[in-house]
Amino acid sequence: MIEHHRSSGATVDTEVPRPPVRSEVSPRRRRIFNGFSLAVLFTGVLVAAAAAWALPFHYDPDLLVIGPLLAAGFLLVEQLTIDVDAKRVGWTISFTEIPLLLGLLTAPFEVVLAANLVAGLAAQVGKRAATHVSYNAGVLCWEIAVPFLVAAGCNDLLGSTVPLWFCAGVGAVSSSLISCGCAVAALHALGNGMRVSAGLLLGGRTFVVGLLNTSIGLVGYELATNTRWGWTLVTVLAVGVLALYRAYSGLLREQRDLEALSDVSLRVARSGQRAARALSDSDAPAVSAIGEQVSVEEWEPVAERIREQLNATRVVLRISLDPRGEVRTLVSGAAQPGEMTEDGAALLRECPLLQLPGTHVRSFRLIDAPEEIRRSLRVRGAHEALVVPLRGTNQLLGAIEVHDRVSRWRGFGRADVRLLHTLASHLATAMDNRRLLARLRHDAYHDPLTGLLNRTGFREMTAEALHEDAAVVLRVDLELLTTVSEALGYAWGDRMIVAAGRRMREYLGSHVPVARLEANSFAVLLHGHTEEQAAEIATALREVIAEPYPLDRLVVEATAVVGYVSSVPAEEDSAGDVDVLLQRADVAVRAARSGEDGVRGYVPSMGQIFLRRFQLVTQFRQALECGQIEVHYQPKVALPSRNVVGSEALVRWSHPEYGRLSPDEFVPVVEATGLVDALTSFVLERALGRIRNWLDRGLRLSVAVNLSVRNLADETFPDRVSEAFDRHEVPPGLLTFELTESSVMADPDRSLPVLRRLRALGVVLAVDDFGTGYSSLAYLRQLPIDEVKIDKSFVLGMGTDLSDMAVVRSIVELGHSLELSVVAEGVEDDAARDQLVGMNCDTAQGYLISRPLSEERFEAWLWARTSKVAPGECGAPSGETVLRVN
Repeated sequence: MIEHHRSSGATVDTEVPRPPVRSEVSPRRRRIFNGFSLAVLFTGVLVAAAAAWALPFHYDPDLLVIGPLLAAGFLLVEQLTIDVDAKRVGWTISFTEIPLLLGLLTAPFEVVLAANLVAGLAAQVGKRAATHVSYNAGVLCWEIAVPFLVAAGCNDLLGSTVPLWFCAGVGAVSSSLISCGCAVAALHALGNGMRVSAGLLLGGRTFVVGLLNTSIGLVGYELATNTRWGWTLVTVLAVGVLALYRAYSGLLREQRDLEALSDVSLRVARSGQRAARALSDSDAPAVSAIGEQVSVEEWEPVAERIREQLNATRVVLRISLDPRGEVRTLVSGAAQPGEMTEDGAALLRECPLLQLPGTHVRSFRLIDAPEEIRRSLRVRGAHEALVVPLRGTNQLLGAIEVHDRVSRWRGFGRADVRLLHTLASHLATAMDNRRLLARLRHDAYHDPLTGLLNRTGFREMTAEALHEDAAVVLRVDLELLTTVSEALGYAWGDRMIVAAGRRMREYLGSHVPVARLEANSFAVLLHGHTEEQAAEIATALREVIAEPYPLDRLVVEATAVVGYVSSVPAEEDSAGDVDVLLQRADVAVRAARSGEDGVRGYVPSMGQIFLRRFQLVTQFRQALECGQIEVHYQPKVALPSRNVVGSEALVRWSHPEYGRLSPDEFVPVVEATGLVDALTSFVLERALGRIRNWLDRGLRLSVAVNLSVRNLADETFPDRVSEAFDRHEVPPGLLTFELTESSVMADPDRSLPVLRRLRALGVVLAVDDFGTGYSSLAYLRQLPIDEVKIDKSFVLGMGTDLSDMAVVRSIVELGHSLELSVVAEGVEDDAARDQLVGMNCDTAQGYLISRPLSEERFEAWLWARTSKVAPGECGAPSGETVLRVN
């Protein structure tokens, strides 16, 4: 370090850089500067010798007191300095002109020179800047010799025309200019030359500060020597100046501290943003990735900034960037002993300097520390250390060690401790925020259960891959997961998902992006693979996933279906749309469920099928409002009387694009999307309206309406039915609700109470497609039903298959034994009707009687194909009009 001991001298720092960049001095520049230092020393000695020869020495016993006082004064003002940073130049403002002026007025040249040399070199040694003794000694000689020569020349020229203090003042001011000139020359020697304008500005400021200090010294000298009690006034003036100095110095220190806090926090925050962006591109789990994305070099400016702010010889920054325990060590300043950087994690765990509770700064000195601490300081090669841990929300993030202040006259003070504590708090908070930001970004793109990418992360990665090359997207659906969750609990289902994801990751490798899209659906992105290769991988992946899963004491065998799609489809549109690829892969998965091998690639025809289903769903509600949905009626006839007892309401959709649609095509789609409630309400209203119309004409005909699973799960459905009865004034016994066993057994705990409430209203309940369910006989007695409908597949096969006839006969007998009415569907010929009559079946329905007809055609059929039966004739109820099929 090169320092100039003059009031407004510029401090040129070659080892303690000013942020943000370390100023490195090349070996060539160091050789030039060393030569320049020797030149300054040699010329300084010559000028001092010339001044000693030109100015005679007069011995006075008072010099024995004046000399030490001057040395003490020079040393004191060197410690009472104000450091100002101006870009890469450090300004050191002191009051050196005051003791120099007193020396010019009271002591010979040799005494003042000796006092300045002793004080200046002692200050350099105390500040550990003794590496440039030759340069500093030469400057000290120049700073004393020139003022004495200038003062002597001024006195010779002006003589008695000016007072003695004027020439001394001119000499003191010249000392400041000499110091400034040496500083500018030193900068040029080091390769940091200043422009002419900057040099002139520097000289002007130096002259102003020197003139101010000289004026203060002259005023004090005159007061002390020519005024009674002048020393009292001088003391008051000195106290006021020192107070002003301390206040100004404190303001500057606070400003520099705030700048340092802002700089450190900003650097850490920026490094955290880079880490979070890098982390979001990875599909590795968060625990192993957070913090590893930041290189230790990014922390060098932070350590350097802390060292400069505290004016320390060394700062050791230990940061736990890896949650698994790895600690990075960064040293700024003087070289650190090698053993201190070997195992940073062990140091954080074991070193007594770093095992500190809380977040307070601890100060240790070699002269008064416990033996264990002293050993740690000796290992570090330090005489004094400030140590503060960096603690996050729930963990130790690292530690900061600050070793030895550059000026060891007073060591680290309270302001240094306070600043380091604040810096550490800001640094720990910024590091915590960086980790939080990284985790938030990671969680935004990753599945919390498996650690794989989520849908958002997979979309981002796939979109980036599609910009570079073609790719294949696989969608894998794990089957039987719902059954496992219901039987063993959702925790075991989650374990199964994690195991499946791990198997996929192990089979495909860490370089292949794998994502969990939703509950049991995964996605895989394959770069540079053809569809044939993707099919092979999909088949092998399905086999890997289908291997048994050990869950507790059970072994669950699961299956999977895989669909894949290439990013270069047959159509050119939307070839790079990630959502389109995922949707087409989903279409392929649905198609794979109906295949034997469980693997299917996407073809454009699949998209047309699902597009049609999608259009049906989106257009259904509008179709209801526009009259495209119609209710048709298929009559039901009692056996053997052939009296018309009612009809079944069946829906038809006259689509403007696809034509007449059967219920088998659109009802399952509508039911899956939750629109079936609107359809049921529509059919119910039309059916009750038709019943009311028949009642007004004296006909008592019932209508059967089909119910879905969603209707049976709706607790408010019976209330809506009751309101509809009241609104249309229809007896409940003329409405029949038909339901399938599968719809009831999907959730019996919810459906059975709804059925009981409907039965309590007086509604007739019928089981449709009886004989095809998996639990017909077991649950028949539990259902609150009034009739069963034999599935038409058995009725159609009675004429050719004796087993079908036996099934029909058994159902009729079973129904009658349970006091249930039996309805046979699918009656298409006279032979089947006669067989059913022979079995005592109650009611027949089928094409033999009539196809489903629209309302107008059904009315026409009633009057064209039937005839009225007189009341009481052939079992007809008295007082009612009965229609019999001709």
